[in-house]
Amino acid sequence: MFWYHDQTKHSYYSVRSNPNQMDWSQQPMTYKTYVDGFKKIALDNHNPWHNIVYYSASISAEKFYPPATQYYLRTNPSAGALYPNELYFQARGVEGFEDGIYHYEVRSNQAVLLHALEEGEGIEPYMGYKSAMKGLLFLVSAIYYRSSWKYKNRAFRYCLLDAGHLLGSVEHSALLMPHATSICYNIEREKLNLMFGFENREFFLAGASVAVPIRGKELKAVEFSLAYVEGSGSFEVNEMIELAYQKSFRLISPKANRKNPKLNYQPERLKESIIKRRSQRGFEGKAITKAQYKMIMEAITAPIISDCDEEIEVFVVLNRVLDMPVGLYYNGELLKNQDLSQKAGYLCLEQYSLVTAGAMTFFLLSKAKNYQAFYQKAGIMGQRLYMVAEYLDIGCSGIGAYYDDEVNAFVEQEGMVLYALAVGR
Repeated sequence: MFWYHDQTKHSYYSVRSNPNQMDWSQQPMTYKTYVDGFKKIALDNHNPWHNIVYYSASISAEKFYPPATQYYLRTNPSAGALYPNELYFQARGVEGFEDGIYHYEVRSNQAVLLHALEEGEGIEPYMGYKSAMKGLLFLVSAIYYRSSWKYKNRAFRYCLLDAGHLLGSVEHSALLMPHATSICYNIEREKLNLMFGFENREFFLAGASVAVPIRGKELKAVEFSLAYVEGSGSFEVNEMIELAYQKSFRLISPKANRKNPKLNYQPERLKESIIKRRSQRGFEGKAITKAQYKMIMEAITAPIISDCDEEIEVFVVLNRVLDMPVGLYYNGELLKNQDLSQKAGYLCLEQYSLVTAGAMTFFLLSKAKNYQAFYQKAGIMGQRLYMVAEYLDIGCSGIGAYYDDEVNAFVEQEGMVLYALAVGR
């Protein structure tokens, strides 16, 4: 996958020699809707299982821009607000859902029953489970044209980051019960894509379990066949993205992590933070406290339960943290003691007004082998930054575009640059 990453890098020259002119009237639709022949269940905010789905991916606010543009915000962020990811789930043995496989219809806030489970069947075998799982099993897909329409070949990066944000959103929503979340990258993508009728226009990226095993209850893999349902309104094939997906979905020597993270949030306040979360578009240049810095670092570095835990290197530029020297940090160690706010702003495609006024800027890198897994892990870590920042009444903004090679030179590391995020007040 190094070939894909190398060919989709940004540089000072590339962003000027290939300007991207957009016709927003041609934007693909961002909602997938199944026809009325399927049973639909309106989510009940008094049901904690329904709330896990709702707080993971629902519409959280509306904005209006003149003359008559209506803009919807969701609990999970997305590059360019293009929302290429869709959320599917299996419910078993939980109140408010009959046992079955569902699609979450964001526009109507309904769960669409795609297939009712018969006794002794389920998607568990496709996700690596040998026994039936009581609870919710999620699958996250990408309709890549929603993103490639704007971001071209680089869009696969955003599909993966956005999928990670959605998985992280599931993790935070499950904490409201509370319930632990386990991420599943080792899923049978080809079989699942075929059963759900995606026809290469949509593909699964990962899964998540908010469930516990039912001891002694073995089952077989469910078999069904759904007809194709359009999810973007229009479509153009991107051969590089499709090849990148095909070349990266088989895991290489995955190593699981079963250590639970310590994410200590008060449930009601966390619920408010999920709904209030926004991508910050600017900061006032105010400092954050050392205690806030420590809580932020604990959140981003806490373990993530998964079947393929890839290493992500976290570099941080501190601009305004009380009682801490400015400069570049790695693993809590100060590498460069100088004001690097302008440099960080330049590296983030010269977004000086956003980055230089922030308290800190993160750069996430990886040298690992499993591209889909570590890229989505970077998105989960990004979602944790969003949540802890909102919880602390400060702000966060994800930055998926940067001068790749210049970031490498700046941190003096050769790993693939995955994500940048600014945090501040």
